[in-house]
Amino acid sequence: MSAPHPHANVLGVAVSAIDLESAADLASRWINAGDPGYVCLTGVHGVMEARSDPAFRHILNSATINAPDGMPMTWVGRLQGLRHMDRVFGPDFMAAMCRLSVQRGYRHFLYGGQPGVAELLRDNLQESFPGIKITGTFTPPFTILTPEQEREIIARVHESQPHIVWVGLGTPKQERFMAQYLDRLQVPLLVGVGAAFDYHTGRIRDCSKWVKRAGLQWAHRAMQDPARLGKRYLRNNPAFLWHIAMQISGVRRYPFNSDLWQGSFE
Repeated sequence: MSAPHPHANVLGVAVSAIDLESAADLASRWINAGDPGYVCLTGVHGVMEARSDPAFRHILNSATINAPDGMPMTWVGRLQGLRHMDRVFGPDFMAAMCRLSVQRGYRHFLYGGQPGVAELLRDNLQESFPGIKITGTFTPPFTILTPEQEREIIARVHESQPHIVWVGLGTPKQERFMAQYLDRLQVPLLVGVGAAFDYHTGRIRDCSKWVKRAGLQWAHRAMQDPARLGKRYLRNNPAFLWHIAMQISGVRRYPFNSDLWQGSFE
């Protein structure tokens, strides 16, 4: 785990015990240090992907910040004594960093989204945060990047010299991209924000604060895209509740550093 801050153990995934304000502060300090790093925003979907994929779990646990993007992450952390831990919703984190960047001159690059979304997001952010510096956009193909496409994106990022590359590819694709290209892009911070591209362009409707605090935003999302998200939530949510009950009760252990989960019945 790269950054010096406490973590909650959520089924073997090290989730940063932070809130929105401290997440922005940590990110800003990392940018100022100038070393390449990446930020993940992890909820139930990411944890369940990591539970079945040790390589992906390693990516999350190696992140500079692995923020709790979901109330269940917060609840588990608080049960572990991390009382100041609170949800860091991806679109909110993006907005917070955009506000901060206007003051501090951070430059941004937008990578991901459907065709035209990154450009629309650029326009919306420039309208919402006057003075923000967005130095480039790139919409990748749905398939694996070819060597020519790799050279193109690396060249464009190097030319635009951003402090932050926002990666909107969805979990787990965006986290794998950040881990794979971190050293080649040489950007202070890559941030995987998934649906934030669609939230800030109005393609996904936001829900009320009480729905978020109740941990029910997944239902609001599912109603907007039942064909894609319905099966995911029906599969992941009950499985997460089962495994987290096993962890909290002490029936099973989910260590951070194992290549494969090692269960124990005591």
